[in-house]
Order: sequence, then structure tokens, then C-alpha cells
Amino acid sequence: MTVTTPKGFRASGVAAGLKSDGGLDVALVVNDGPDATVAGVFTANRVKAAPVMWSQQVLKGGVVRAVVLNSGGANACTGTQGFRDTHATAEHTAAVLRGGSKPLLVGPGDIAVCSTGLIGELLPMDKLLPGVNAAVKALKTDGGTAAATAIMTTDTVAKNAVFSGDRWSIGGMAKGAGMLAPAMATMLVVLTTDAVAGSESLDAALREATRLTFDRIDADGCMSTNDTVLLLASGASDVQPTQEELTAAVTAVCHDLAQQLIADAEGATKHIAIEVLGAATESDAVEVGRTIARNNLVKTALFGNDPNWGRILAAVGTTQAAFAPDRVDVAVNGVWVCRGGAAAEDRSKVDLAGRDVTITVHLHEGEMSATIWTTDLSHAYVHENSAYSS
Repeated sequence: MTVTTPKGFRASGVAAGLKSDGGLDVALVVNDGPDATVAGVFTANRVKAAPVMWSQQVLKGGVVRAVVLNSGGANACTGTQGFRDTHATAEHTAAVLRGGSKPLLVGPGDIAVCSTGLIGELLPMDKLLPGVNAAVKALKTDGGTAAATAIMTTDTVAKNAVFSGDRWSIGGMAKGAGMLAPAMATMLVVLTTDAVAGSESLDAALREATRLTFDRIDADGCMSTNDTVLLLASGASDVQPTQEELTAAVTAVCHDLAQQLIADAEGATKHIAIEVLGAATESDAVEVGRTIARNNLVKTALFGNDPNWGRILAAVGTTQAAFAPDRVDVAVNGVWVCRGGAAAEDRSKVDLAGRDVTITVHLHEGEMSATIWTTDLSHAYVHENSAYSS
């Protein structure tokens, strides 16, 4: 169940000394082909890390043969030197792959680069580049687990997913546990498929999948500088799925990974699904769900096992969505504590003892709906993020 499940891919994860704890911190995913089509989506943050800017340029060529990733440093807000370091990483990776035991005819323009970690510091290139050497030597057709482990930062578990079709498959790995907000999250995701698919087909599938999955998780309302999701196709299965089949499969893998991300969010004690029903438009439903997800009063109430529906209704009222306050219904874990904008069933009936929480808001304005996934706001989240850089 990794990025090396589809045919035509090798991967590795090694320790290069970028992390102070000595853990795996450099990952490499290689597409051996025969195809090398690609699609990608990136952070919407105007402050973009050097590897994001580099990879956006690379994807304009429509071909990616390898992705080199590191944890232990974001290489964001590092100026021209940071971009030169990213370029040097791609050049070095390409050179080592050309001279490896299984030579790959690649140039730096065929290499995507991803980084994650602390913002504002240059990467230790004297450690990273030898790490790339080791990663190339360690490449294996079953190296996906090590690669997924190497990209972890505050994650507590590696995140992998797979979809198996009729003689073709999709594999995926992800990292991310904080700064989880729309326009993706503080996440790196590499998806691989052995299907035959052109870049335009991959792009359409990935953008639709991202819209419904990664763009709808929101742990803390904070947007990262490094978000990257890449989808690589090797064509090694010789199977060409329909666009509908490809989109459905990519969406399934992205949904699985997105749920793993939110489940591992920093300090979370609750896994919260916010269902918005009866909206006039899908964008209204998304806005309402997202606003509730980002409301600290709602999040702290759920941390304290308090079904305080008044905070939920107040959050809805700050949106631009179409609704009448005296028609809104709210349920928490199936108990309709609010009907028509006023108290309904006794809130003491709501059981919040478990980890999973569902908030349902019915606007009674139309037929559209959306679900946003979030977490509570706990002491542990504050503790983990209060001294992250020190």
C-alpha cells in the first residue's frame, strides 16, 4: 500500500542528518516508465518555498522522472540562495540517477523537489546532497514505506494509501499534521499510477480530487508555504482507464490520505466532520463548513466535550452564505440540539466521549451540500506549536 505498489516505480528513504533525532529525512521516488507524465497542485500561499517555485517550473514541461523530498527544513523564505540550493538538488539528483546501477536518462528539468520543516533557514547542503547519493543507492521496488517515513515532520505515523483497479493501480504517500487548511495543507503528497494517462487527463483528475479532499480538511486555518501534491504516471500497466475511472480512483486515494492527515493533526483529540446541508450553492456549503471548522470557540468546546450549539450558529452567522437565521437546524452526533435557530433537543443527550464527532448544519436554502473535516483545539496543540522553532 505505497507509492511503489504501481508498476514502474522505485522509492527509498534514508537518514542524511537533517533531523536532529537521526531519523529518515531524505526520500526519493523514481518513475522508470515507459511514460513519465505528471500533474501537480501547489499551495495558494503567495509566500512560496523555493522547491514549490522550482517544481512549478518543472511541471510546465509535462515530464517528471523523479521526486526528491526532504524533511528537516522547508527551504522557504530563504531568498535567491534557497532557490539555487533547490536547483542544485535537482541537478545533483539527475546526475546521480544517470550514473546509478540502473541508469536513468534525466536532466534537472525532469526532477521535482519538495521540502518540509522549519521556515526561514537554509538547508545544510553538505548533508542533503550525500543523502541524495544514499537515496539513489537505496532505491527499491518496495521502498515506499521508507520514503513515506522520511518525509514525516510532526507526524506520528507514516501515511500511505492505494487503489487497485482492473490491472492498474494508484499508490500514494503523504505527510502533514499541522497548518492544515484549505488550498491544501502543510503537506507533501506523491501519487503514482501505472495507468496510461496524459498530463491533461492527470491534471483534470487531480484537481477534482484535491477540490473534494485536501481542500476540505482544516485543522487550524493556517496555510503552508510548501504544499505540493504530485501525480506521476508510468504507463507500465498498458491500461488506459476512462477519465471517469481515473478521477474516481485518484479521489479515493486522496480522500484516504486526507483523512489520515486530519486524524494525525497536532494535539487532536477529536476527528470532526462538519456536514452542511440544504445550501443554495456548493460554495455556500463549503464556506459555512470552513467557518465552523476555524472557529476557536467551537473547537475548544468540543475539546471540553461541550455540545455548545450556540457557538456553531454564531459562526454560521459570520458567513456570506444565503440563509435565514430562524430556519437553521444544527445537530451534534445525531442529536438536533437546534431547530429553526432555537433550542430543540436536550444537549445532554449528545455523547461526545468518543473521538469521532459529526456536526450537521441544515440551511434550508437549496439542494447543495459539502463536508469539511477538522479537529478540536487542545492543550497539546498549543504546547507543540508554542516552541516549534526553539
